[in-house]
Amino acid sequence: MRLLPICCFTFSLLGTLPAVANTFTLTSTDIAQGKTMNKQQEFTGFGCSGANVSPQLSWLNPPAGTKSFAITVYDPDAPTGSGWWHWQVVNIPATINSLASDAGNVEGQNLPMGSEMVGNDYGYKGFGGACPPQGHGVHHYQFTVHALSVEKLDLPQHASGALAGYMINANTIASSTLEALYKRD
Repeated sequence: MRLLPICCFTFSLLGTLPAVANTFTLTSTDIAQGKTMNKQQEFTGFGCSGANVSPQLSWLNPPAGTKSFAITVYDPDAPTGSGWWHWQVVNIPATINSLASDAGNVEGQNLPMGSEMVGNDYGYKGFGGACPPQGHGVHHYQFTVHALSVEKLDLPQHASGALAGYMINANTIASSTLEALYKRD
């Protein structure tokens, strides 16, 4: 009879459900895993004419010991030799579990109290949308929420994206990434 293997498989699958249900997860109402972003998330400048609006982001099930969060948006496909930092937000309080659409505007008025933006590779503090070189193919935009073991990252006022990334990674307990796509023909 083949019931035993099916039965065992079913029980082993059921045994993994609580672990999956409690996984640290990042979601968005504006972007989706493996899907192309729209013009709202395209940069304004460098030949791009999008709205330059950061997407809404929400996260669930942070691990025990989380004292703050950081958000990073990175394009590893940028033809720079080092990728491209589109957005970094640090010192998001542990009581926060979402950022509204346009939280990354340069005024920062939509960010939670105490949160700070780090300068992006466009040269300013704020969200810098997708703007891959024309004809360069699909770029992968990694939106990542990091659960941090510290309440605050003490970064210099003009910290580079690399320094902020180093400090974020050095204090990350867990992270979750949503990868959206964009290309210009």
